[in-house]
Amino acid sequence: MKVRARRTKMKETVLIKLGGSVITDKSGDCAVHIENIEHISRIISNHPDIQFIIVHGAGSCGHPEAKRHHLDKGLDPYNKSGIFITHSAVVTLNTAVVNALRANGVEAVGIHPLDACTAKNGRLESFSHQPVEMLVRHGIVPVLHGDVVMDSVRGACIVSGDQLVREIPGRIPVNRIGLATDVAGVLCQGKVVPLINRETMADIEIGESDNTDVTGGMIGKLTELLRLSDEGTESTIFHLSRLDDYLDGREHGGTVVTANRV
Repeated sequence: MKVRARRTKMKETVLIKLGGSVITDKSGDCAVHIENIEHISRIISNHPDIQFIIVHGAGSCGHPEAKRHHLDKGLDPYNKSGIFITHSAVVTLNTAVVNALRANGVEAVGIHPLDACTAKNGRLESFSHQPVEMLVRHGIVPVLHGDVVMDSVRGACIVSGDQLVREIPGRIPVNRIGLATDVAGVLCQGKVVPLINRETMADIEIGESDNTDVTGGMIGKLTELLRLSDEGTESTIFHLSRLDDYLDGREHGGTVVTANRV
């Protein structure tokens, strides 16, 4: 008698970036937005068919500290303590995200770029991605974040979560990339731009946040995502309230960043 082997459905791997603006109150000093983090964790726990890789921004847990210690300008003899202070702030936020995920039944673990990455003149130069890859292989959710890292030119620099989003797909296969923010997408004259590529980007005027951000805000985000699109990888920016829609493949009302023409 023949025994038919049971096929195991492969999980879809989805890279989700949580903007610092949705998991902290950017007007405060390391003000963690517990309600939003709990909401996100419940949504993720309701999608056991997806293998997540999560990256989050620093928001008010990192940007003010980095600015205060001038780490966006590099390391000097007087700001060395800023490495510990800034890293401690982002780790506080990362721990809050990981704890909320675990409380909702998601097997998650934090990964800190200061331990895993180096940079050259503000750009990621090395990324020890193998632990992240192995966590994914075993069905564990790695949670990375924007962080201060050592820099071979500047001494130290800030590597944004968006830089990590740009780097991960070249090292670990992902099926989709979504960025949950506090806006509906990329806005131009108050309306969402549904699709952005390098051709259309030149015609879009993007405003900047009044809150402290040492990594470039929306312009920095789009710079990284357009670099990703140059390599054939599409990404989507949408409002946090549409996270469920995005994960379920429904209309999300956001902006797709792509190499394709309109």
